[in-house]
Amino acid sequence: MWNNHHALDLLAKSLFAMVAMAVLYEIGMQLIRPPLFPIKEINLQVVQGTEDNNSQLQNVTYAQIENLVRKEIEGNFISVNLTALREAFVKLPWVRDARVNREWPHGLNVTLEEHQALAYWGSQALVNTHGEVFRVTADVDLPVFIGPNEASALEVTQQYRRFNQILAPLQQQIEQVMLTQRYAWRIHLNTGTVLELGRNEIEERLIRYVSVYDHSIARLNQQESLVYVDLRYPNGFAIRLPETMQREPHKSAVKRET
Repeated sequence: MWNNHHALDLLAKSLFAMVAMAVLYEIGMQLIRPPLFPIKEINLQVVQGTEDNNSQLQNVTYAQIENLVRKEIEGNFISVNLTALREAFVKLPWVRDARVNREWPHGLNVTLEEHQALAYWGSQALVNTHGEVFRVTADVDLPVFIGPNEASALEVTQQYRRFNQILAPLQQQIEQVMLTQRYAWRIHLNTGTVLELGRNEIEERLIRYVSVYDHSIARLNQQESLVYVDLRYPNGFAIRLPETMQREPHKSAVKRET
């Protein structure tokens, strides 16, 4: 073998390559170990939806962020696990989404999007403005959405916005929107009135209610709101009057309007 110059040359090159790889590996390990390239600053930006803006935190606290940074950031600028750090931020209550990236030479950029609560989902959760159900502890005055399953929250959210637009001329606010198991719609208003819309032509039925309200429904009682309005009739609707009016013999408890 020692007289085989080709074999000796190949062995020497192999040994040189192994030594070079070992040196590079050691250099790399030194680079990713503290105290080299320490993370010295966290740059926080708060956005709403897809808008690139600098909003203020509404529900997430800076104390929560500081506690997370102390517990979750391991390594230095090069070795820190950005994916794990992002997942930790997303687990914070009220955080809908998070983005984390490096800022040379010693910083991290963190972008947070908070949930914007639109309504309660039953009594167990909240619905954000994207129609997504999320769970946090909250004590705020919001309408209530009820649906057959959480997947229906987006549809209920979309209909809620449309219902509000239709009811705007009456200045009546929605306190509850219900989508039943049979996919029928029911609205509870802040006046105490329940509107039964059914499963078909729901927007058309609500538009009809608004169009006749001032010159018909509102005149039935100037002091108390109606208890119930069934809008599922093809050419009109049925109403239920408050109990005080039902006891008066000269007024009917049920009326249909065309």
